[in-house]
Amino acid sequence: MTHDEIFARVAAVLDQTFEIDPARITLDARLYDDLDIDSIDAVDLLVKMKPLLNRPLRPEQFKSVKTVRDVVQALAQLIDSPATA
Repeated sequence: MTHDEIFARVAAVLDQTFEIDPARITLDARLYDDLDIDSIDAVDLLVKMKPLLNRPLRPEQFKSVKTVRDVVQALAQLIDSPATA
């Protein structure tokens, strides 16, 4: 899955779940400051992204995400890396 495909999924979830105007959803948009996503919303976002992964999702893997680009990169890394037991 490419970064563009992951971004499209993340943007769709932000639009549909949180009713964020798609025009505001850019790679550089800051989750908390620009999109008004709080920590509870961020967890909901990650739960919605879980079907993209073939492994458990651990919140600490996303502790440092601040922008939509950070979310996309973190998901891409999880998708591309082999699952560990």
